Amino acid sequence: MKNLAKIYFFIFILIAVGIGYLYFSLQHTTQKLSANVNRLFIQQADEFAKNISREIIQQLPQDENFFDALFEGEYLREELEREISLIATGTYKYVFVLYRDETGTYRYLLDGSKKEKGEFGEKLHVNKKIWDQVWKNACSHVFYHKQLETLWVTYLYPVVIHGKTQAIIAIDFSNNIEKQIHAALLPLKTILFSIFAAIFFMFIVILLQLYFTYKTKRENLTDPLTGAYNRNYLREFLNNVQIENYKILMVDIDHFKQVNDTYGHQTGDKILQEVAKIIKNTIRDEDRLIRFGGEEFIIFIKKSSGLASECKVAQRIRENIAATNFHYNNQDLRITASIGVTCRPQTFKTVSDAIKHADEMLYVAKRDGRNQVVLDVTDTQKETGKQKLIPVYEVQEAIEEGRVVCYYQPIFHIKSRKIHKYEALVRIQNRDGSITPPMEFLPVVMHTNIYNLLTKTILGIVFEKIKENRVSISINLNFSDIIDKNIFSLILNELEQNKEYAHWLIIELLEYEPLDNSSEIFVKNLRMMKACGVKIAIDDFGSGFANYTLFQSLPIDIVKIDASIIKNIDKSNISKSITKSILTLTNALSIETVAEFVHSQSVLKTLEDMDVDYAQGYYLGKPEATISSFE
Repeated sequence: MKNLAKIYFFIFILIAVGIGYLYFSLQHTTQKLSANVNRLFIQQADEFAKNISREIIQQLPQDENFFDALFEGEYLREELEREISLIATGTYKYVFVLYRDETGTYRYLLDGSKKEKGEFGEKLHVNKKIWDQVWKNACSHVFYHKQLETLWVTYLYPVVIHGKTQAIIAIDFSNNIEKQIHAALLPLKTILFSIFAAIFFMFIVILLQLYFTYKTKRENLTDPLTGAYNRNYLREFLNNVQIENYKILMVDIDHFKQVNDTYGHQTGDKILQEVAKIIKNTIRDEDRLIRFGGEEFIIFIKKSSGLASECKVAQRIRENIAATNFHYNNQDLRITASIGVTCRPQTFKTVSDAIKHADEMLYVAKRDGRNQVVLDVTDTQKETGKQKLIPVYEVQEAIEEGRVVCYYQPIFHIKSRKIHKYEALVRIQNRDGSITPPMEFLPVVMHTNIYNLLTKTILGIVFEKIKENRVSISINLNFSDIIDKNIFSLILNELEQNKEYAHWLIIELLEYEPLDNSSEIFVKNLRMMKACGVKIAIDDFGSGFANYTLFQSLPIDIVKIDASIIKNIDKSNISKSITKSILTLTNALSIETVAEFVHSQSVLKTLEDMDVDYAQGYYLGKPEATISSFE
């Protein structure tokens, strides 16, 4: 784009210089031609003046004063005026002879003009400075009347008798030859100017086109929020880059989702802008900052002499972000970032693998406490082998490509042994047809905006399945999902559009994230969904943060007893006692119970004897991609 603009500019300059040269050459030629014509007229006027001077001298009586001779000789005066009047034409309008009296005033002696003749002795107002110079020096002089339209040039010639100036011959002449020259060349000048104007206009149009093309391409390659490059640029960059010249940094803002949920997306956007600005000010011009998705950035650091420099850049980025006081809406926020680094991307089969590895290092940084930099030259990557995790961007790609699917595990009514409802469990279907379980991608997207997109996708899938099968399906949501404006709005919109399906949907509140039952927004939103007919379930009750105070404020319909209690209930009296205490509460509050992790006939029989309502587990049915009614 820049080279094309340079070529156009060079061509325009060549054309402009050529046209300018022609135009000014024409102007110079016009001036030169006018000067030559002017010189010819002056030469002719000089010849006329010399002839007049000779004729006057010849006709003067011997040794008689010029003024006296003309004053006394009226016939001589008439004869001389007749002769000089022959010079007066359309070009030489005025021809007259003046003398200077004792007071220095110039007066008419002879006037050969056809009209507006001056009388003998009549005073004439002249430029005394010029005329006195001619009189004194006895030399001819030409001066131009630029302020007059009727006169062009006056030629002064002294009449010298016996070495003394006796009079001055003045010839005024004008012509329209210069105007005719200008008029004749005007069409050519107009053509040249028009060509130049047209080319200049075309040049402006081309420049505007190049500008808007560049702007469009720039916008297509730039994230509008942060000003960093986007994934479109990343694709172009990776097609041309020599990856061995770069180190790859994956940067993620810690707890960004909580910031969005607590302070709003507008504050989150401002933080993204500030973080991007901090990173830009920390890296060099030859480095590349790309917004990878959500609150995640990828940075390609141009390789220098050693590993330490790249590590220092990553640490400076982390430190600068941590040291910045983010102030929005009278709130002071402290933000930190976790960074994963791939120091030797050329050792990977593809650049995508190198990026994936940086993302894995980022996960290690977040897993080990956040606000730190993890390089792949450490031993930390060995720990990631304990649990295979896919990078965040692969989850985002799966969402965009429609490869997020739900498997459905049946929940049986214990007394009748019939399927009563299903629990939707998310999976990712890989491009090769294999299935990725949630434990390999949920940890990396938790607390990111990708998690919001994933939750919205699951909701859409489940609603379609409810419409298709007319069966109750439960989905897992956590505290952040319920107060997330986008997700909550999606749920309400779906319920409003499909009111008859509301009673089929069950929301399971996950217990691995603390429920703040004092949150007014959380309780309000939960009650709004409950009012639409949705049932509310507490998942994994009996583990983690489960406590009985939940029942005081939350509209609970179902309690799912945690697997850690159920798995040994047929053998453990403690598990039985805990379950009995839960059943006592739920029966008193008319809350249904579901036992998780039912893995044997013995466990199922024990639950039946204790009057647990429903059971779920591999013994009864594994999660399947399709829903089928069976006993």
